[in-house]
Amino acid sequence: MLENELQYFEKNRKQWVSLYQGKFVLIKGEELLGIFDKPEDALAEGARRFGLASFLVRRVEETTEPIYIPALTLGILRADPASPI
Repeated sequence: MLENELQYFEKNRKQWVSLYQGKFVLIKGEELLGIFDKPEDALAEGARRFGLASFLVRRVEETTEPIYIPALTLGILRADPASPI
C-alpha cells in the first residue's frame, strides 16, 4: 500500500527539501496535490478529496523516519461506522 506514493516522495525529496523544508506534502499516485504547514490540514484535505481511499502525507525533511499513527495501524481510520464492532 502506498508504494507508488512513497517512491514518488523519495524521488522528489531532495528537490522538495530545498523548496518545502518542514512542510507537509499530500501525494496521491505520482502527483503532488498540496503543501501544508500542519499535518492535520494535509490529512483533512486528503480525506475531503479521497474519503477512505489511501493517500500519503509526509513531512519534507532531509531524512525520513517511519511515522507511527496508532489509529491507522489499528484500522480505525478505515472503520465502517455502519458495521458493529
